Amino acid sequence: MTMPPRVRKAMLAVHIASSVGWLGAIAAYIALNVPVVVGADEELVRAAHLMMKPVAWYAVVPLAVSSLVTGIVQSLGTPWGLFRHYWVLISLFVTAFATVILLLHMGDVDALAARAADPSADVGSLRGDLPHSIGGLLVLLVPLVLNLYKPRGLTRYGWRKQEEQRSAGR
Repeated sequence: MTMPPRVRKAMLAVHIASSVGWLGAIAAYIALNVPVVVGADEELVRAAHLMMKPVAWYAVVPLAVSSLVTGIVQSLGTPWGLFRHYWVLISLFVTAFATVILLLHMGDVDALAARAADPSADVGSLRGDLPHSIGGLLVLLVPLVLNLYKPRGLTRYGWRKQEEQRSAGR
C-alpha cells in the first residue's frame, strides 16, 4: 500500500532529517574524540569523555533508530518497496548493521564516561574511540550514496512484482 503524497513527503522529510542528523551527531562525537586522542590536558580529556555519553545517548542513538525506522516505513509506503530493489536492501542492511554496532558499542561509551568521572582514574587509560566513530561515519556514506543515485537492479521479488503489475494492466 502506498502512502498519500503528503504523508510520503512528510515521512521523507523526517527520514532525511534523521539521517542527516545522525551524520551530524557522529561529527560532533568525532570532535569530542579529538582532545582524547591528542591528550594534552587531563581535564579536557575527562570533560570530552563525559560529554561523549550524552551526545551518544541523546543524539546519535535516537537519530540512528529514527533513520532506520523511517527508512523502513518509507520503503514500505512507496513504489520502491523494501524487497524490490537491491539498493534499498543494501541501504537497509547497512543502516541496520550500523545501528546494531552502535547499540553494542554504547556499553564502552558508558564505561569510559564512568572512568572519566572518577577523579582517581588515570587519564592515560582513557582511550578514545575515534577509529570506531570515523568508521561509522564512512559506513553511513554507503546508504547516502545509494539513496541519492538509486542504481538500477531489481531483486527476483522485484522482477516478479513488476511482471504481475504488467499482467494486471493488460
